[in-house]
Amino acid sequence: MITYILLAINIGMSLMGFQNRNFFEKYLFRPYNVAHNRSQWYTVFTHTFLHANFPHLLFNMIALYSFGPALEKYEFARYFGGKAEFYYILLYVGAIMVSSLPALEKYKDTYAYAAVGASGAVSAVVFSFILINPKAGIGFMFIPIPIPAWIFGALFMAYSWYMSKHGRDNIGHDAHLWGGLFGLALTLVLHPAFFSGFINQILTHS
Repeated sequence: MITYILLAINIGMSLMGFQNRNFFEKYLFRPYNVAHNRSQWYTVFTHTFLHANFPHLLFNMIALYSFGPALEKYEFARYFGGKAEFYYILLYVGAIMVSSLPALEKYKDTYAYAAVGASGAVSAVVFSFILINPKAGIGFMFIPIPIPAWIFGALFMAYSWYMSKHGRDNIGHDAHLWGGLFGLALTLVLHPAFFSGFINQILTHS
């Protein structure tokens, strides 16, 4: 499946980046370089397959593995048939572009800024899944009882928006926010009936 290919590319490129600093520097995303040197446009895409360290890689890959196969193999295949793989690729690749554009505009004159990580694309996958399955349980190691996916999504979006405005923790909250919004928007464009299904599910108590 496509998800497993994406997992392999992420893990392979990240491990190479951990071992080879020149490789890491070549493929990370510096908005300044992209804005002032068009030959480095490719880093808008390649940086999403690199990660800063092993915990960063592990977190993103767990999220992709947890939601990607279910979305690709079951939900998209169920609703989109033969177009499922194309739409899934469009979701992932489109989210890379959309989640990178805010940083490109915001930091185009800041040479010191650099970004890596699949967070924007993974957020699109997660929020596409949440839109289709808002009552699915999402749990964490420090939360013993899973919470409904739509509640998690709302809290995550609010947190990402706040931190994108006020955060100073060196995390790409803009990418999380815009990647998630793109995941919701594209999924609705592909199948508008998901909106009414989402509302009906969260209003149903059973």
